[in-house]
Amino acid sequence: MKTHTASNFTVKPFKNRNGVTSWRVSGWLHGLRIRKNFKNKQDAFVERGALDLKLMQTQSSLRPVTTSLSDEQVREAEILFQKFAGKPRTLAFYADHGLTHYKEPASQISLADAVKAYLEIRRDDEKRNVIGKRQLRTIESEFNELQRHFPTQNLSDLTTDLLRPYLNRGNLARPQIHPARKTVNLRYGHLFTFFRFAVVTKEWLVKNPLAKISRHKLEHSRGSAPTLSAQKAAELMAHVETLHDGAFVPYYALCLFAGIRPSVQDGEISRLPAKDVRLDTRTIHIEPDVSKVDMKRNIDIQPNLAAWLEAYPLDKFPIIHKSLAKSRATIAKQFGLSHDVMRHTFISMHVAKFRSMGDTALQAGNSERIIRRHYLNVTTPQEAEAFFNIMPALRGKPRTETNAAIAPIAVVAASTHGAETLPAAA
Repeated sequence: MKTHTASNFTVKPFKNRNGVTSWRVSGWLHGLRIRKNFKNKQDAFVERGALDLKLMQTQSSLRPVTTSLSDEQVREAEILFQKFAGKPRTLAFYADHGLTHYKEPASQISLADAVKAYLEIRRDDEKRNVIGKRQLRTIESEFNELQRHFPTQNLSDLTTDLLRPYLNRGNLARPQIHPARKTVNLRYGHLFTFFRFAVVTKEWLVKNPLAKISRHKLEHSRGSAPTLSAQKAAELMAHVETLHDGAFVPYYALCLFAGIRPSVQDGEISRLPAKDVRLDTRTIHIEPDVSKVDMKRNIDIQPNLAAWLEAYPLDKFPIIHKSLAKSRATIAKQFGLSHDVMRHTFISMHVAKFRSMGDTALQAGNSERIIRRHYLNVTTPQEAEAFFNIMPALRGKPRTETNAAIAPIAVVAASTHGAETLPAAA
């Protein structure tokens, strides 16, 4: 059932002498008779509303004033005074504060253009070895997803309320599943750096919309690093010797027995020049432009690694053979090689054999804290001794007596303790 608000003014159709029908507003205001004609009904009702408001002003605490403000400006002023009613300071104080501290964005740049400019900077960082190729791919993937979620928005449209659910989104296959806290933190890190670039470097934004969102606090009691047993490592190297006349041996020997980061696309092994593997001084020089962390380090060449490199010299066998990319996945599947398992194995065996977290940290390019948390006491000194006695058998003098000594050693299974995978930085 409709309810009609009473009005002191009427709106009725009125037929003019020329036969055209108008809409007439009639009534009394301040003792004066009001009669106004309008061409359409809507304009007539708008006028009636204005007349009702004037009449209310005379019948309430409102009063007419002479002002240079338009009707719209007067209504806005009334709203502001109501909003700031009861505040400790005057409306003028808050207006001055806003004028002093608020800054309009320099431009209304689209999200697509802002991302394009940012990714150009990150790609330049990759060329200068500030970041790795894998990290660049992760960044590009995140910002492709950001643009998929917000295809038409300007950068300034991305508010805290919009970004919070974006950070906590599920994946495309299972959108209802909440992501791990570590995943949310990684997304947050990428976006926070992007928005800081937009605020500080480009001045596209006044403030970072992620400033009011906090990272998740993570438990740091991660488990031991997954490793290969000495037996499994010996089987791996024996198999590699049989492939392409041992062409892959240098790669696997350096990653397994020197702990060099193994990615053939962007790892340390992909940038290591053969001249920095010095058999004469029994040292591998990892220069800053090779190191993942841009710091020089030296790795001692253990006797068994020296034997492998003497049997498969780098002047005849390149560190990364051209056929390695095709065969590497098959070998990894056959021997259960996750991305960094050979490096994890070297670090665990080194600290077990030499019992020095400091020396192991220096040679691995890690901190002692990481060594203690993930690698200490993962394996036994006996297992480590067997590991560093794995020798080549198909070239040079066979060392079957040493390799045979591995068999009685109890196999140490790769540790799977801990819910999270170790970061590539480990």
